[in-house]
Amino acid sequence: MSAPLDLLVLGNAIVDLIARTDEKFLEQQGVPKGAMHLIDEDRAESLFSVMGPATIVSGGSGANTAVGAALLGAKTGFIGKVRDDELGGLFAHDLKATGVSFAVPAASEGPATARCFILVTPDGERTMNTYLGACQGLSPADVDEATVASARTVYLEGYLWDPPAAKEAFRKAAKIAHNAGNAVALTLSDAFCVGRYREEFLGLIRDGSIDILFANIGELKSLYETDDEEAALKALRDERNQRGMHLLGLVTRSAEGAMVVKGGEIRSIEASPVHEVVDTTGAGDLFAAGFLAGHARGLDNVSSARLGALAAAEVIQHIGARPQHDLVALAKARGLL
Repeated sequence: MSAPLDLLVLGNAIVDLIARTDEKFLEQQGVPKGAMHLIDEDRAESLFSVMGPATIVSGGSGANTAVGAALLGAKTGFIGKVRDDELGGLFAHDLKATGVSFAVPAASEGPATARCFILVTPDGERTMNTYLGACQGLSPADVDEATVASARTVYLEGYLWDPPAAKEAFRKAAKIAHNAGNAVALTLSDAFCVGRYREEFLGLIRDGSIDILFANIGELKSLYETDDEEAALKALRDERNQRGMHLLGLVTRSAEGAMVVKGGEIRSIEASPVHEVVDTTGAGDLFAAGFLAGHARGLDNVSSARLGALAAAEVIQHIGARPQHDLVALAKARGLL
């Protein structure tokens, strides 16, 4: 029997290469600002050859959430796929060093470990160019039933909906979790990802596969195909699954904080104070980490969202999507723990 987990994350195992740049470079490279773009290996090599000096750190949206939750005291595990290469070893080492359980065997053949080239402009906005590589090899065989059943919450990264085998791993994990009486959360990940799979994501919500939804306001507007923020929030508020149950929705709104949507009600949460926005990479990931860590501690939804806002505020004040300060100490100083 697997040791109980507070949180189990399924996500893309990616190593981030983060570099400062400007809008002119993005234009020269033909890269629309602020989104995530999937690239092939040739494009990855080409981009790496012309981008500036990079900070290299283990990343991936779901992995960032797993690390953040672990640093807030949650017992956390991760399921993702790397290759048995240098970057794959770096990813596994970094994840385990933060206390996250990671036992999925590395692939011995096939594409290299995934990497994401993150270009950060002076306003702190990040533009991501992702070579998925070995990530696409994640399959249902990598989803251990006992591990999934042991987790109070299973958190699924929306980006996993791109590779077909990973999609099936996603569905398998959701089914195991619900059969064990546990919760399933989904992050929409990116507005372009929502655009590719809108009907499928709505289907997951409405057939009861998902209990908790994380999104930023842009992703939510894409989900409901509206430019009106209030209309998007109202649509989420009124959403019910086929059993008539309301979804728990957490919607981030950058400097305007976040919204907790549950049971036909919407609660507003203020953003935590920020001295300077340096790099917004991982803000949504760490918001989810804080919320889920608070949830694991038995905090109510609003208190958990405030913890999420604190974690998000910490990570946008430095380069990289992994916290650099003691989140528990910060939370205690703010009276959140």
